[in-house]
Amino acid sequence: MFSLLKSGLNKIRKAFSRTRSLLGDKVRAVLRKPLDEETLDELEQVLFEADLGSTLALEFVEHVRRSDNPIKTMQNHAKEILHKPPHVQGKEAKEGPKVILIVGVNGSGKTTSCAKLARLYKEEGKKVMLAAGDTFRAAAIEQLGTWADKLKLDCIKGKSGGDPSATIFDAVTAAKARGHDVVIADTAGRLQSKTDLMNELSKIKRTVEKVVPDGPHEIYLVLDATTGQNALDQAKIFNEFTPLTGLILTKLDGSAKGGIILSIYHQMGIPIRFIGIGEKEDDFLPFSPEPYVDALFS
Repeated sequence: MFSLLKSGLNKIRKAFSRTRSLLGDKVRAVLRKPLDEETLDELEQVLFEADLGSTLALEFVEHVRRSDNPIKTMQNHAKEILHKPPHVQGKEAKEGPKVILIVGVNGSGKTTSCAKLARLYKEEGKKVMLAAGDTFRAAAIEQLGTWADKLKLDCIKGKSGGDPSATIFDAVTAAKARGHDVVIADTAGRLQSKTDLMNELSKIKRTVEKVVPDGPHEIYLVLDATTGQNALDQAKIFNEFTPLTGLILTKLDGSAKGGIILSIYHQMGIPIRFIGIGEKEDDFLPFSPEPYVDALFS
């Protein structure tokens, strides 16, 4: 969908520099030793601490056990995992705008990701509408409005404490009437229980369907990469209640545990669509497996 230029690849490599220096140095130090059971146990621990998870760490160790080139073997196995077909696919809009719901907990970078994703679509020549549907957090409405002004995008905003579904309904309706190509809707990031989450997301989906019968076309979950295995737990919970079509991993520039990307895809088969690697508006890129894997095990 979006092209990843050389400058983008360089940014990805730079973003994973902490993971590369931490994990790569540790892996190389371990592999300088004779490849016996003690060394393999140590390698498994290093991989586990990089947030690959116990199952995947053991899987990598078993591949290394049979290999003459451990680093290359780990790189190849990681690429095999990330190139497997995803378990889910988004949809293209048949009629009316493409509707993308952005979900996630507060603090994950959800609202900012909405704006940065909108910017990518705008650069592709698409007419984009933002919907400030996180009405439970007044700052989110203001934040998305500020981004919309900065990026010169249309934005429908509801009242603080109002019904998120009503805001998103207004946005999708306006977008359809005005000929917008894409609607990106921010949703509530703080709900009291899983039942609240399920009910709110179900209501939003039904609301979208009233205007665009085959929508929403994508549901992206925003995850803070620095939270490691907690991010995987969040993905499982959200996916129980609404079929996720993609993930957005933020704050990768501050994470030394980039292995969580492999762990999530290995367990859930939900593709990583985009990564956030900094505070600037262009520090948001389509995910590419190759530079990620090369950084992880170099």
